[in-house]
Amino acid sequence: MAVSLQKGQRISLEKDGGGQMTQMCVGVNWGAIEKKGLFGGIKKGAVDLDASCVTFDSAKKVQEIVYYAQLRGQGIQHSGDDLTGDMDGDDGLDNEVIVVNLNQVDANVEQIVFMLNSFQGHDFKTIPFASIRLYEGTASRVDQVHATFDIANDPKFSGSVSMIMGKLYKKDGKWKFTAIGDTTRDKKLKGTVKTAQTQYL
Repeated sequence: MAVSLQKGQRISLEKDGGGQMTQMCVGVNWGAIEKKGLFGGIKKGAVDLDASCVTFDSAKKVQEIVYYAQLRGQGIQHSGDDLTGDMDGDDGLDNEVIVVNLNQVDANVEQIVFMLNSFQGHDFKTIPFASIRLYEGTASRVDQVHATFDIANDPKFSGSVSMIMGKLYKKDGKWKFTAIGDTTRDKKLKGTVKTAQTQYL
């Protein structure tokens, strides 16, 4: 049964039947915004959010950044850029997925931080729904959902266009996950990476 994560909650990557997950997917799902049309009606406006991740070694040095313009890293694969979000309501599918094969990630990597940036500067408060889920499978196939984390609109998100979603980290040789869900003041990915490096490792 999938765990419904709360902000700051930490979980192991143990499978229900025992053993550690070796390949996991971090899927992000979000909705398009509603805006007033030219003649007073309501229409949907595309929202281009960008999921990305950055790997760090034990000295907190950046190893790789995987995002829409660099879809592959060692043991990591990004599904590609979604430019719109769900235009017709929540379809239950992920708009962008980052697949991490933990057995293939560079042995020097100790932490992997997952981030979300609004490419066109859409305020997170205005986005109708957004969530992440950790599951076993591929970018196009969900085998088993391990955990979900709702990062939907919230008044405290007002004015923010970037977020630290969560991180994978090694502890005693095993990978664990922490749900973070903190917005940052950064406008671009480069700034969000720096914030992750200085505040979340």
